[in-house]
Amino acid sequence: MEITGIICEYNPLHLGHVRQLGLVRQENPDGGIVCLMSGNFVQRGEPALLDKALRAQAAVKCGADLVLELPLTYALSSAEGFAAGGVRILSPFCRRLSFGAETADRQALLSLAQGLLSSEFPEALRIQLDKGLSFPAARQQALQAMLCDASLLTAPNNILAVEYCKAILSQGSAMIPAPIQRTGDYHAPAADKNAPSATAVRLLMTQNAPWEEFVPVEAAEVFRGAPLHTLSAGEKAVLTRLRTMTDEDFEALPYGSEGLWRKLMHAARKHSRLHEIIDSVKSKRYTYTRINRMVLCAFLGLTQETLLSPAPYTRVLAFNDRGREILNTARQTGVFLNTGEASTDPYWQLEQRAGDLYGLFAPEPEPPGREKQNRVYYHHR
Repeated sequence: MEITGIICEYNPLHLGHVRQLGLVRQENPDGGIVCLMSGNFVQRGEPALLDKALRAQAAVKCGADLVLELPLTYALSSAEGFAAGGVRILSPFCRRLSFGAETADRQALLSLAQGLLSSEFPEALRIQLDKGLSFPAARQQALQAMLCDASLLTAPNNILAVEYCKAILSQGSAMIPAPIQRTGDYHAPAADKNAPSATAVRLLMTQNAPWEEFVPVEAAEVFRGAPLHTLSAGEKAVLTRLRTMTDEDFEALPYGSEGLWRKLMHAARKHSRLHEIIDSVKSKRYTYTRINRMVLCAFLGLTQETLLSPAPYTRVLAFNDRGREILNTARQTGVFLNTGEASTDPYWQLEQRAGDLYGLFAPEPEPPGREKQNRVYYHHR
């Protein structure tokens, strides 16, 4: 069976995601689809709006065969770490990697990835960073200086697409990049019926505005009435952690190089609101996403060392009959634990803590211990 992998967040799953699943299925009707999905915290540095168990259930009802959890330490990494972690897990048993991008030109994406991996790039990047540019801007300028057309890197999905290609090349993976052209604006605050953005759907859901027309019926049935988890609901919990951290705790944080950890520490000891802290640390060089991830890592107790350590296993969240067959193959290539299954690895303690803390982002705090209670969702059709 030819298996296609998708690295995703489904925060939440919407009609654009179902279009991708449908196109993958149309191209290979007898193949399998594996979704490697971020858990309860996402790469933008926020809690996922809906619990991972619900999002996995929706995904398998809407066309996925097997849903695995992208380990927390990969989910909260930079785009490079996010992509590399996902490719590392899927490569041994997936033939293709499907992803949305503003361009479907596979060769153009691979060419940019090769430029980023070239021996010239580190020095070209350093020169641009020394000018005070943010990393995304410096990366683009460095590639331009190397006579690479980096215009594609102005679009958010293309940036992640290039990271997927880079991970495939650097890891010597046999996976074939399979970009699908994504229409619409990735960050659009207004929902487009034909190509809604996850940003727009989240906004509708948190504002208690009509959202179901932008979500497949099967997913809407799962999401309807579920508690929504937002950073604002857990703000006091995050502030409590920031206010009780030592200098050494701040210094050990991921993304805190070049003295950024010290800037965050001083801001946390000065301001009373989370947005004030983040705004005071934000600069031309450091993006909101980087700072948000840094704050979330502080809250969860993730250090730079922890974030860079390889995840010891991958969780299984949901599957159908075909997914069960795929999982039997996957288990021969890596360590896969069912959701709720215990482990003696220290990473298990990290998972439990993250799961307990996720409940503080709900409108009404949820009880701890849910990670141990989770069970794999089986979709029979």
